[in-house]
Amino acid sequence: MHKHQLSRTRPARALSALTIATLLAGCSFIPTYERPAAPVPQAYPLESTGTPAAARPAADIDWREYFTDPRLQRLIGVALDNNRDLRVAMLNVEQARAQFQIQRANQFPTVNAMATGTRQPSVTNGQYTNQFQVGLAVSAWEIDFFGRIGALKEQALAQYLATDEARKSAQISLVAAVASGWLTLMADEELLDVSRRTLDTREESVKLTRLRLEHGVSSELDNHQAESLAQAARATYAQQQRQRLLDENALALLLGQPLPDDIRSGLPSTRLADAAPMQPLPTGLPSDLLQRRPDIRQAEQLLIGANANIGAARAAFFPRISLTAAAGTVSNELSGLFKSGTWGFSLAPQLALPIFDAGRNQAGLESARAGREIAVAQYEKSIQTAFREVSDALAGQATLQQQVDAQRAQVRADSKRFELSDLRYRNGVASYLDLLDAQRSLFATEQALVQTRLLQLQNQITLYKVLGGGWTETEAAARS
Repeated sequence: MHKHQLSRTRPARALSALTIATLLAGCSFIPTYERPAAPVPQAYPLESTGTPAAARPAADIDWREYFTDPRLQRLIGVALDNNRDLRVAMLNVEQARAQFQIQRANQFPTVNAMATGTRQPSVTNGQYTNQFQVGLAVSAWEIDFFGRIGALKEQALAQYLATDEARKSAQISLVAAVASGWLTLMADEELLDVSRRTLDTREESVKLTRLRLEHGVSSELDNHQAESLAQAARATYAQQQRQRLLDENALALLLGQPLPDDIRSGLPSTRLADAAPMQPLPTGLPSDLLQRRPDIRQAEQLLIGANANIGAARAAFFPRISLTAAAGTVSNELSGLFKSGTWGFSLAPQLALPIFDAGRNQAGLESARAGREIAVAQYEKSIQTAFREVSDALAGQATLQQQVDAQRAQVRADSKRFELSDLRYRNGVASYLDLLDAQRSLFATEQALVQTRLLQLQNQITLYKVLGGGWTETEAAARS
């Protein structure tokens, strides 16, 4: 009889053997997971200033509540729908979910429909005989007695969860980047306005010095100095126009499409001082970041997955038990299939015990242990990075307002100085050098004030981001 012929014995015995083997499965060599201690101080060097006692944590505030400007809300919504990096992050989640389902499926037998036909000479008389089989077959199903497949499933699950946390982190970064890019465009428009006004003033100075030169009141040196400053202002204006276009291109890349025309046309009338205020945020404790930051949760899931890999590597030292089984009908003629007396089954368990593998399994275990240590270091580094980012944002919060106030006062003083210098020059009391110095100082301080205001607003966005703001469970449910 052919080696694949189904045995004609009662299938109940096979099922009972299969049940026993399944019950034996469940042993696991995965080490007990313990979360590493956070390698950061218990509190931040600075605390958030001006925060009401009832203020909600950043991670509980939806980005629509934090960014109340309707135009910015619209841009963030467009980016969430069209940004390609976020789309890739979402597809990575789908891919990781599918990989987990594949690993989970390996714990169960794969049942296939089977149909075979053979024609070969008989070993007794040399005459050719036929044999046909039709039924169901299970091929080399590994019974996970020592938990190798279960450990691989746990690793795949951790990878899937880590990928999902990476998607959340990508959304948080995208929301913050769009908000920062929007404020940068507002600052660009304000800087362009400062440059336009400065250029107009310096062109007026050129006309005035030329007129005074023609009447012998001023020197040719004053005229050339006025021309030089006017050209410098014109060059700065061209540079800022270019930077404005580059910043718009960067924002368009985040949006996944060009900036809407109605929003672009309204930008010249916007000022950073008119930007919608953002809520004060409580910082909490550094330990809160372990639950609030998706990137830290991602690193922890990768650590859990690396820990599960050790279980799979340990299980490789023990026997692998596999089962091949089939049940169906066998006949020497096609017409005889499915008739009474043709039904049967075959059961072929197999045990493979590693004896010599040239150190392959030991190397696999050492590699898995090293991978876990790497994951521990990466997890600790993610906590330290988060602590540093929050501390930096708090440092900016504590000092940027003071800097803005000081530069605002400096602009007022330089503006008054320029008015007086211009009046004194027109009346022949002061030299043109005094007027030029006042012009340069006012232009520089006005630009610095705009840039510091931008830094202050971007620092508030950064604080919201590094505290885990920009993604909430409520929003995830609404978008799904």
